[in-house]
Amino acid sequence: MTKKRIFISSVQKEFAKERKSLFVFLQSDPLLGLFFEPFLFENLPATDQKTDTAYIKEVSKCDIYIGLLGTEYGFEDAKGLSPTEKEFDKATKKFKTRLIYVKGESTLKRHPKMAKLIKKLGLDLIRKRFNSVSELNSGVYASLVNYLMEQELIRTSPFDATFNKTATMIDLDSNKIKEFLHLAKAKRQFPLPVNSASKLVLTHLNLFANNRINNAALLLFGKKPQRFFITSEIKCAHFHGTDIRKPIPSYQVYKGDVFQLVDQAVDFVLSKINVSVGTRELSNQVPIDYELPRSAVTEAIVNAVAHRDYTSNGSV
Repeated sequence: MTKKRIFISSVQKEFAKERKSLFVFLQSDPLLGLFFEPFLFENLPATDQKTDTAYIKEVSKCDIYIGLLGTEYGFEDAKGLSPTEKEFDKATKKFKTRLIYVKGESTLKRHPKMAKLIKKLGLDLIRKRFNSVSELNSGVYASLVNYLMEQELIRTSPFDATFNKTATMIDLDSNKIKEFLHLAKAKRQFPLPVNSASKLVLTHLNLFANNRINNAALLLFGKKPQRFFITSEIKCAHFHGTDIRKPIPSYQVYKGDVFQLVDQAVDFVLSKINVSVGTRELSNQVPIDYELPRSAVTEAIVNAVAHRDYTSNGSV
C-alpha cells in the first residue's frame, strides 16, 4: 500500500517546535505511521531551484496539506503573499485534503494579513484551534483517523456491514435475489411482495444504502464473490482412516455465494460418511439414515461460514 503524503506547512519560525514535534509524531505513531508519510520542507536536500518553487511543487505532490496559523504572517513575496497563503491556495487549486489548525483564541492580536487569512480559510473549511504541541498532535491524530475512516482504509463496523468500495448492483445476480425472495416469502412470511425490485429487497435486509452495497450482499448474492474476497471458499478433504497424509484421496475447493458454499460442502460430507437405506415397508419414501445427522453437519458448516474471519487469508 502506498502511503499518503502529508505536507506540513513550510518553514515558519513561529511554529518551529510544533512542526518538528508533529513530524516525529506522525512518523512514530503505530497507526498513522502505517498510512502516512509526513514531509517537512527543511528536510529537502540542497537543490538548484528557488525556494518558493520547491515548496509549491511539494504541495502539488502531497495528498494532505496541514496548515498552521498563528500571529505572524511571514515573509511576503512581490505580490504581498506569504508562503503559507500560497501553499493553501495551491492545495485548494489541486483539490488536496486541507487540515487547518489555528494557534490561540480568536481574541489574540494577529498580523492584519494573518487575521484576514484566517477569516478567508474559515469561509472555506472547518478550522481547529490549539494552544500547545500536545493539543496540535491530538487534533491532527483525530483528523487523520477520521480521514482513514472516510477513505475506508480502516473500519469500525463489522466486515459484513461495511460498504464495498468497488462493487455495484451489476456485481449482484438478480435471479439469486428473486429466488431468495420467493423462498423467504413461502417459508418465513417475508413482508415484501415477490415482484419487489432488487434494491428494495436489499434495503429491507440492510444490505444496500446510499446507492452502495455492503460486503454481505456480495457474499449472499454476488455473481462471483471470490472476485472480491479471494478466500471466500470452502476446502473439503477426505482421508482414509484417521491419519492425515498426502496424497489426499479426495479434495475439493468450492466457490460461489454462501448458499452454494454450504450446499456443496454438506453434499461432500454426506457423500463420504456411512449411510443406510431402508425399505418402503412403511412409506413410499425410502428412509435414509446417515452416520451423522444431516442437521448437525449442516449446522456445523453454516457456523463455519457465517462466523469466519473474512479478513483472514485462510479459507474454511
